Amino acid sequence: MQSELNLGNPKPMKRYWIWGVVPLILLAVIIYLLSSLGTGIKDTPVAPVEVLNVEKITLTEDGFTVKVLNSGPETVTIAQVVVNDAFWNASFHPSKTIGRLGKTEVSIPYGWVDGEPYTITLITTNGLLFTGEVAVAAMTPVADVNRFAQYALIGFYVGIVPIGLGLLWFPFLRRFSDKGIQGILALTVGLLFFLAVDTVQEGLELGAEAPGIFQGTGLVWFGALLSFLFLLALDQANERKGTPDGKQLAYKIAGGIGLHNLGEGLAIGAAFAAGEAALGTFLIIGFTLHNITEGVGIASPLLKDQPTWRTFLTLALIAGAPAILGTWIGGFVFNDTLAALFFGIGAGAIVQVIYVISKMVIREAAKAGRPAVSWVNLASLTLGIVLMYVTALFVSV
Repeated sequence: MQSELNLGNPKPMKRYWIWGVVPLILLAVIIYLLSSLGTGIKDTPVAPVEVLNVEKITLTEDGFTVKVLNSGPETVTIAQVVVNDAFWNASFHPSKTIGRLGKTEVSIPYGWVDGEPYTITLITTNGLLFTGEVAVAAMTPVADVNRFAQYALIGFYVGIVPIGLGLLWFPFLRRFSDKGIQGILALTVGLLFFLAVDTVQEGLELGAEAPGIFQGTGLVWFGALLSFLFLLALDQANERKGTPDGKQLAYKIAGGIGLHNLGEGLAIGAAFAAGEAALGTFLIIGFTLHNITEGVGIASPLLKDQPTWRTFLTLALIAGAPAILGTWIGGFVFNDTLAALFFGIGAGAIVQVIYVISKMVIREAAKAGRPAVSWVNLASLTLGIVLMYVTALFVSV
């Protein structure tokens, strides 16, 4: 019928672009009217809605420097500062009054004692209290060349060294039969599955500590979903050029593990920045033991190839070097919100690699006429999870 819309023959967009703009203009008008005229409801709120987030406490020779974010809907004014139950003088830069999503820096001249705990409380003009804690007082590291080099060495020990040691098992792994290689791939799935769960869990913990307005826990899931879909789309585009070889998959595994190791570096750097050197040293030892098994997972897709030493060196750098970057970030500019997003992206990348390896296992098993879920593969997958779980017991964060 002529009167019906002809969906199969769309009109030229040039004539109808206005209908795409009109709803947006009307929406902007409605929002403006609501914000300027209000809803008409005159009820007075029972309590003020104020939210301050203590982002970072820096310890200097002069005292404490506290960075504060106003993540609430209203402007907040800090009236008083309390250090360990004692009112204390403080200066504010740029101002003690903070607008929505604004920041200020509170400088507190205080003769703190090394190793002692401190609690800093900010009291607003409406009487609300917001607290930041210093678990163990220690001078905040200064971002100088020496400290950068020390953190880089820590990241090298935690990331590149254990990954490289794990890759040294490559000649031994090549002695396995086709059935054994399938088991190694299943072992890799187990290793990566544990890493994916661990990465999500750590991301959610950091997201819960982030200011609520930034939806930290949501960022973990958003980052995971988008990174998974991005890599999946990239894979599908590459599949048009042919089946990806083992080297490409090894690089993908190394990239996913690298994002996970970035998070490990964040934990170590943050521990040293907070003055918890004993915890930082313990994390270095634990993560080094934990990461050596990751080299096996990276090497598994290469068992039928002839990789050069340059390939192994590149893989070790891709998987391990992010630990150096993570240690720098954790030690100097740690941010819960960004860290949660990084963990989410890493989790999505790891899950996508699990998907690719699982497809490979199923395809190779079908060619050999064997079931993909065999007892050998199941035992190998279980062993991978158990290995990661046992080595993770050496790490406490």
